[in-house]
Amino acid sequence: CICLSPDEEKDPEFWRSQARSSLQSALDRQPNTNVAKNIVFFLGDGMGITTYTAARILKGQLQNQTGEETVMTMDTFPYVGLAKTYSVDFTIPDSAATATAYLCGVKTNMNIVGVSAAGRNTVCNTQSGNEVTSILKWAKDAGKSVGIVTTTRVQHATPAAAYAHSVSRSWYSDADLPDSAKTDGCTDIASQLIKNIDIDVIIGGGRKYMTPKGTQDPEYPWDYSSRGQRTDGRDLIKEWQSSKMAGKVANYVWDKTNFDAVDPETTDYLMALFEPGDLQFEEDREPSMEPSIVETTEKAIRILRKNPNGFFLLVEGGRIDQAHHDGRAYMALHETVAFDYAIEKALELTDEKETLTVVMADHSHPLTFNGFPFRGQSILGKSPLWATDLLPFTTLMYGNGPGHKIVNGKRPDIRNVTTDAKDYVQLSAAPLQSTTHSGEDVAVLARGPMAHLLQGVFEQNYVAHAMGYAACVVAQQPMAGGASSSLSCT
Repeated sequence: CICLSPDEEKDPEFWRSQARSSLQSALDRQPNTNVAKNIVFFLGDGMGITTYTAARILKGQLQNQTGEETVMTMDTFPYVGLAKTYSVDFTIPDSAATATAYLCGVKTNMNIVGVSAAGRNTVCNTQSGNEVTSILKWAKDAGKSVGIVTTTRVQHATPAAAYAHSVSRSWYSDADLPDSAKTDGCTDIASQLIKNIDIDVIIGGGRKYMTPKGTQDPEYPWDYSSRGQRTDGRDLIKEWQSSKMAGKVANYVWDKTNFDAVDPETTDYLMALFEPGDLQFEEDREPSMEPSIVETTEKAIRILRKNPNGFFLLVEGGRIDQAHHDGRAYMALHETVAFDYAIEKALELTDEKETLTVVMADHSHPLTFNGFPFRGQSILGKSPLWATDLLPFTTLMYGNGPGHKIVNGKRPDIRNVTTDAKDYVQLSAAPLQSTTHSGEDVAVLARGPMAHLLQGVFEQNYVAHAMGYAACVVAQQPMAGGASSSLSCT
C-alpha cells in the first residue's frame, strides 16, 4: 500500500530541528583514542549501498512505518568511509580476494584466500611462501580469544581467509583438491580450520566437509548430498575435540537444542555446525532447529569476552550475497535486516569505550533502486511509472542474473504478480544463471576505539591495518632493509 508522509514533515521546523540535532552531535564528537581491547567485525557479504538503503526501508516497513526515515543500528555509527574493492587481477572482485584484503591487509587475486597475488588460482606450487596471515591470527598471537560466526559454511571464502591459505577458495575438503595439488603439498580448507589457529568459537555450517565420505548427516540421514565428503577418512570434528587441552570445555553441537544448552560461562571452545553446507535463509529458518544470527552472535560474544585480554570476532551475514546471486531481493533484504539486529545485539553486549565495532561489505551487486516509487510504497513493489512497452516494472531490479525474462521480444506482464513474495526473482537486463558482483566502493562504518581511522576513501586492505593498529595487534611484517613495518600503537 502507499502510505502518506507524516504531517510533521510538512513543517520546515521539523527538518531544521533534526538537522540542528545532527549538527550538535557532530560538533560534540570526540575521537576515542583508547586501545581496543575487543574488535567485533561485521561483514555483510554483498551488502552494497543499494542493499543497505533498501534494507533500511524494509526494516521500517516491517514495523508498519513508511520506511525511508528508519534508523538502522548501522546508521548510528559515527564514522563512515568508502573502501575500494577491486582485486589485483579483476576490476570487480569475488569474496575470496576481498576477504584476504580486509582480513589479511593484502590485496590478491580472485578465488584465492590467505595468499598474496603471487599465488595463481588453483596452481598449488605458487602457494608456498606466499601465505599472508589475518587479523584473527594477530589477535590470537596477542593473547586474545578469537571467533568466527557465519550464515554460510565455515569453510566459505570470507571465514576461510581468517585462518586458511589456499590458491582455491573451492578446496573445501580434500575431495575437492586435484591429485596434482595434493602431490605439491596443498591441503584443504576444512583441515586448516582445526590446524592453523586455535580458534575458540566456530559457528556456521559445513558439516559434510569435516567427516569421512559417506558419513550420514545427523539431521538429514536420508540425503546423500549431505553426507560426509572427505576421502582421507579423517573426522575433523572428533580431531578438533580431542585436540583440546585437558581441563578445557570444548563443545560440539549441530542443533538448536544443544546449542541453547551450551553455557557460555563454563565453555572454553565451541564448534557449532548447523547444516551440511550453508545455513538456511532467515526467512526459511526453522527456529527450533537453527538459531538466528542474533543468537549465534550473542553466544560467541558471551564465550569470548571472558578473556581478560579481550577478543576478536568475525560475524558474516553471508547469505545476503547468495540471495542476490539468485536474483531474490526479498531474501537478500531480509538477511540484511537480520544482520542489523545482530549488530544491535553486539552493541548491547559490549562497551564502546573498549570495543571497536566495524561494519562493512566486501563487494556489491548490480541491484538498482529506480522508478520514482511513492513514499512508503513497498520496497519490493512496483514503480508507479510504466515503461515505454506499456508494462510495469519493480522498484528493485538487477543488471544481470536469472531474472532475464524476455519472451518473443517482450517482458512479462507483472500487473497481477506479487513481487514482494520471498521466491520472486526480480527482472534482470542480461541473462545469467547467477547474478554477478558489482564494482562500486562499499561503505565502512565504525564506532569505538580508533574508529576515526576508518574515514575517507581508502583501499580495502587498509581496514585490516586500521583494526590491527586500534587493538595493538598489527603483525610485524619485514620491510626492505630489515626495518619493521608496524607503527607504534601505544
